Amino acid sequence: MSTDPGGPRAPRPDPDGAAPRIDPLRFRQVVGRFATGVAVVTTVADGVDHGMTVNAFTSVSLDPLLVLICVQRTARFHDAVLDAGVWAVSVLTEDMQEASRWFATRGRPLDDPLRGWEHRRGAATGAAIFAGAVAAVECRTHAVHDGGDHSIVVGEVLALHMPDPSGKPLIFYEGEYRGIA
Repeated sequence: MSTDPGGPRAPRPDPDGAAPRIDPLRFRQVVGRFATGVAVVTTVADGVDHGMTVNAFTSVSLDPLLVLICVQRTARFHDAVLDAGVWAVSVLTEDMQEASRWFATRGRPLDDPLRGWEHRRGAATGAAIFAGAVAAVECRTHAVHDGGDHSIVVGEVLALHMPDPSGKPLIFYEGEYRGIA
């Protein structure tokens, strides 16, 4: 059996076949070593703007064009994005840490959530697309899958944008914001 130099021996499976209990903090430390981009997903539900920071965003398929986001079930954004059925993902540039932090803040005021963030409306969805984003994708919900305490929302790509094609992406690694050197 292999060992992890940074921790105890790997847990053995339960004789009944159940998965071993893994410490959630250790899990976050390990998966946090996978560098991700940072994006804000936006939608408009019943005429109200909603947004949430995500780093769980990825392409899924070229035929049809599909991407996915993962949304925590207890987040206010969860029901808004599912009800709206359309959304936009703005991939943030390294100078947009403040936007990332704001849209990741739990319990932030809902009145005028886009205040101070330069944006335009996507023609395909009406959702906000950040002017300084390195890239943006507009989507229509294609499928929703159970992901434990999250929903995996798969979107059919409706439109693509590059608001700031020369921008450098904001990176999240080991719990900290980083840029590309």
